[in-house]
Amino acid sequence: MAEPLKEMFNRQAVDWLAARLAAAAPGFPRAKFVRAIVADLPALELIARVDRIAGEMRRHLPDDFRQAVKIVAAALGEPSPPGDGTDFGSFRVLPCHRFVALAGLDHPDHALAYFRDATRHFSGEFDVRPFIQRDQAKVLRVMRDWADDKDWRVRRLASEGSRPRLPWGLRLQGLVQDPAPIFPILEALRDDSIEAVRRSVANSVNDIAKDHPDRAVALIAAWQGAASRAPLIRHALRHLVKQGHDGALQLMGVDRKARFAVADLALDRGRVRIGQSLGLSLTLRNAGRTTARAILDYAVHHLGARGELRPKVFKWREVELAPGDSIRLERRHSLKPVTTRRYYPGAHKLDIRVNGRILAEAAFHLGK
Repeated sequence: MAEPLKEMFNRQAVDWLAARLAAAAPGFPRAKFVRAIVADLPALELIARVDRIAGEMRRHLPDDFRQAVKIVAAALGEPSPPGDGTDFGSFRVLPCHRFVALAGLDHPDHALAYFRDATRHFSGEFDVRPFIQRDQAKVLRVMRDWADDKDWRVRRLASEGSRPRLPWGLRLQGLVQDPAPIFPILEALRDDSIEAVRRSVANSVNDIAKDHPDRAVALIAAWQGAASRAPLIRHALRHLVKQGHDGALQLMGVDRKARFAVADLALDRGRVRIGQSLGLSLTLRNAGRTTARAILDYAVHHLGARGELRPKVFKWREVELAPGDSIRLERRHSLKPVTTRRYYPGAHKLDIRVNGRILAEAAFHLGK
């Protein structure tokens, strides 16, 4: 079994940070710092460990944030070269970012300068967000400048840090209500040379689509025309496509009036245990009179803690069929525990969605 994520912040991680802080600030109480944190770690989960380390940093670094942030920056040292856009750095840096978010909120200029540099060690997308919440207009102006930076890690911070609904991050309610202020950042980065940056732009548009579907579709419609943007557009519209939004489906080249039929939906077992996988198969047929494209998804309705069923939609296949043609499809769905989902034993449901429409359903029982 994989080691829990919280173990990234273990005794060794605390020792590493303490050694760097002590090297940057002679007199830093390295042993006391480590001893205080390590005593609390066993009872703490991931985010609580990050907060605990950051809190201890506040106790031992200077009260003057301008001095403290210089020490933290010096402790991090020089970042690695930008590379090809696949190395996101060391998660161990996160407590340093959290310290800046906690101690530097009244010093935005120094804090934002820190994030601009330190995001090259590990993305500051979570901890730059309180500064946006405090002064959205000011911080977004700075982030628009970051979008022109030569380092892709800084450019990505501009888009990822300003996402309205970043998973696990502070929700930026002002941008949930009106996302227009981040449009210039997204426009600047939509054709970025680094795939991770373009994907961040797509994720931001997908966030917007959850609250303003028509505005998201209008934004993407204006970006059509360049074949190189097709992967970004597909990823940006994924939520709306799963919901069967007419405008999103049209942008994806799908005719909502196309007639498809699903037959012989079968599960390879009626009872499955947590940790196993479920096999599903079906036949998809074009029941219309013209060649048509189908975006095939399936939703697993997970049992919640209160006994309610909550659907989670998964991508399956995109296919184009001539009139009367059919295709047999099979796949497996994993029911292994993941950090973002908890399984509860009991009756579950699965449905098949073609171009956003539910065309077939099946039930199964999930056991321990």
